[in-house]
Amino acid sequence: MQNLSAHDAKARFGQLLDTARREPVVIERHGRAVAVVVSKEEYDELTAIKLAHLRAEIGTGIAELERGAYEDYKQEDLPVLADRVKAAGREHRAKK
Repeated sequence: MQNLSAHDAKARFGQLLDTARREPVVIERHGRAVAVVVSKEEYDELTAIKLAHLRAEIGTGIAELERGAYEDYKQEDLPVLADRVKAAGREHRAKK
């Protein structure tokens, strides 16, 4: 994987595209990675993997519902539940 400054990426955009077809390219701004450019094929593959994972998670959830593994919530409980879901999402993103 190659790293390029944002300035170099802008100045040599054609070269950036050629390189990205072979390997991911990290774009840095002020020494901090801010983006990754990948080929269309790699992007499609990553998207397919994410979609397969999402479908598997949905399937697991549906199976649990069919088994009766769910909780009924009262309307006043929903804000607390929403906060728990948001916190879990933030924690999951932080682990990445």
